[in-house]
Amino acid sequence: MITGLASVVDGDTIEINGTRIRLYGIDAPEGGQLCAHANGALWKCGDESTLALIRQLGRSQVRCEAKGQDRYRRTIAICFKGGVDINQWMVAGGWAMAFRRYSLAYVPAEDRAQKAKLGLWAGTFQMPWDWRAAKRRR
Repeated sequence: MITGLASVVDGDTIEINGTRIRLYGIDAPEGGQLCAHANGALWKCGDESTLALIRQLGRSQVRCEAKGQDRYRRTIAICFKGGVDINQWMVAGGWAMAFRRYSLAYVPAEDRAQKAKLGLWAGTFQMPWDWRAAKRRR
């Protein structure tokens, strides 16, 4: 169990007391990733995803239940602010996607966000994993 004040690294990564934590089962747009509003106007969706997480966490205590480590040696965890599953909150608001490659836990929340056109789902975007793969190919 890891607890403390979290600093937000990006839309799916936080840090508590020097421990970098990747939020389990979700993937958020990267910094620099652009998405399109319904009217076609581009916006920095990776930055907005990060800001959504910053606003949600504020200066609150966060509790993370570790599930393992990723290849970058980050702790992978489900994190909570009070009784709220932060990972699910990000997906339910349309600020992150269910990372099906690793978990199906947040697929129902993603389906609801998509249907309601919340966050990223209000326009068009490239899935974060596809965006990263395309950047690697360049």
